Amino acid sequence: METIQIEKVKKLIPELRFFENEWYEITLGDHIKIKSGNSPSSYKFIYEGRYPFIKVEELNNCIKYQNSSRFYSNDIKNLIEKFSVIFPKRGAAILNNKVRINDCSILMDSNMMALTPKRDKLDYEFLYYKIVKEELFKIADTSTIPQINNKHIEPYKLFIPSLPEQQKIASFLSAVDEKIQRLTRKKELLDQYKKGVMQQLFSGKLRFKDENGEDYVDWEEKIFEDIYTFYTTNSLSREKLNYGKGEVKNIHYGDIHTKYKTLFNINNELVPFINSDFELSKIKNENYCQEGDLVIADASEDYADIGKSIEIINLQNTKVVAGLHTFLARPNKYKMYIGFSGYLLKSENFRQQIMTIAQGSKVLSISTGRVGKINLNIPSYFEQQKIATFLSSIDSKIESTTQQITQTQTFKKGLLQKMFV
Repeated sequence: METIQIEKVKKLIPELRFFENEWYEITLGDHIKIKSGNSPSSYKFIYEGRYPFIKVEELNNCIKYQNSSRFYSNDIKNLIEKFSVIFPKRGAAILNNKVRINDCSILMDSNMMALTPKRDKLDYEFLYYKIVKEELFKIADTSTIPQINNKHIEPYKLFIPSLPEQQKIASFLSAVDEKIQRLTRKKELLDQYKKGVMQQLFSGKLRFKDENGEDYVDWEEKIFEDIYTFYTTNSLSREKLNYGKGEVKNIHYGDIHTKYKTLFNINNELVPFINSDFELSKIKNENYCQEGDLVIADASEDYADIGKSIEIINLQNTKVVAGLHTFLARPNKYKMYIGFSGYLLKSENFRQQIMTIAQGSKVLSISTGRVGKINLNIPSYFEQQKIATFLSSIDSKIESTTQQITQTQTFKKGLLQKMFV
């Protein structure tokens, strides 16, 4: 019996510690005040009041709710105290774990609940991270429509350390979250900058100069088929592909929609092989992808993805073909700098024309005949090079920031696992 007791105690000590005190179990309802919101119909809103009124959809990606509400009220009776943990009471937002801390006193709609800790026993930031770690759907009733009521919250058991250790844990995790927010904001600004620069470049409002400081020649007006020739692709479904082994890799249109970068580098992309039972002799040499080729998705359920494309810039002698629902376009009629075409097809002018030629109701599609007639403005080869190099450098910064966000999120996930019991 004594050995068993020691084992039980060990289970109450997380891997990462700030103090040596043992964690202990509490019933959540004994340490919090629970309050629900009210229907917007019960308020007479004013535009300049004391307290913002928020809805579930206004729970942004920050840890602390930052006021973006258009509606205010002076209602004190239904006020949610500052530094409460707020979250949805029902619906899919529960599964998305939309938990926030309100950094000001607020009013909220009837689809939300607030937990206000008794501050001498339970730190509000610690409670936030504990709920995030446990995840709302573990507390909620998810048998039909996900929902959380007082009956789910009040009896809920959780282990907590002393208040000073709660505060240490919360402060440490909050610093990690602040880093994630800074990196996320940096990525958003880089994305906005790239979008703005591309609009300026491809509209001709922003031009590069040559080594002597002189303007490059005017851009030429061409149509797509003046530059590119279409080659045959295959129609292999996912069932005919594998990520284990094979001689030839296959670019599937679904991966163009979801994960491949504008400039396709075989070293940086996970591409499936064609299964060994397919007769590779059916593929003509001219239909293997070459560096500088475009692979264009010819089908999508929405306008944002129809005609989405990649340009192949590095193959490392790997045999790759374009697959189901794609066009393979090769710039063999006009000299194009490798790395420019990918950005050209992301320009607003090209995208607008793609959306114009797309046909279909439930599923949109485009044809090589229609794509071939799309109008393009093409700079000289050396200006293409400067544009591609410049945009590629921005993409490298965006990719580096994205990796930092992912690494920091992984680090945080590990902390949550090691700092709680």
